[in-house]
Amino acid sequence: MVLQEKAGPVAPPAPRGSLMRGIIQVIGELLITAGIILLLFVAWQLWWTNVESDAKQSQVIKEFAQDLSTAPPSPAATAAATPPAGGDSFGKPVVGTAPGHAGTIGIMYIPRFGATYTRPIVQGTSQDVLDTLGLGHYTNTAMPGAVGNFAVAGHRQTHGAVLDNIHTLVPGDKIYVQTRDGYYVYVFRNNQIVLPSRTDVLEPVPTQPGVAPTESYLTMTSCNPRFGAEERIIAYALLDSWRPASAGPPAEIAAQVAAATGKG
Repeated sequence: MVLQEKAGPVAPPAPRGSLMRGIIQVIGELLITAGIILLLFVAWQLWWTNVESDAKQSQVIKEFAQDLSTAPPSPAATAAATPPAGGDSFGKPVVGTAPGHAGTIGIMYIPRFGATYTRPIVQGTSQDVLDTLGLGHYTNTAMPGAVGNFAVAGHRQTHGAVLDNIHTLVPGDKIYVQTRDGYYVYVFRNNQIVLPSRTDVLEPVPTQPGVAPTESYLTMTSCNPRFGAEERIIAYALLDSWRPASAGPPAEIAAQVAAATGKG
């Protein structure tokens, strides 16, 4: 038969206070860990995504500049290179053809946002475009210079923060769009705060469904408030003038264009 081992002395139960202290310590350590993870996530969102996106957008601009060297402007833009005698108007703006998804349309310059502000404009508003490539063009809206609504979207605080300062625009500010055909100068008119469901801001005449456009609009959309997404901030501008690529950039942005593309 198997002998039963003699049981040793039974340990006294742990004091209730010690047990509670242990539980509190574990919870505290978990909270600290969660806090560190949250801080790392915030740093990734507000810093690292901007670093990555800035690098990618700089590359897109560099590739666009290379394309300018190899792909000449359209015949229509070339024909418009010389303004009528005694004037400075180059006539009706040349309107380019929309590229495929994620294709580069051009570059946007906004002096109000700083002397170094240059952002690529890319076809589409899907996450792969907005999170990496810059300003996304709403595919069902007009192209730069066209009668109707040329509408773009961009992040405000992450992924390059391309429209972080959209709220600082004041009436009269100029917004420049460069394509391979030329430069389109829009003048900021006003902004508006709307709910995300307000897609009528993308209509050919913004906020007026069914109305035929007679002017050329630029509409920029971004999240609002700056660190939230409960609303959308909309900035409206009207086309003021244009000039073909062969005429060179407007004097106000000549230095920015040279810095961004290597072309004066």
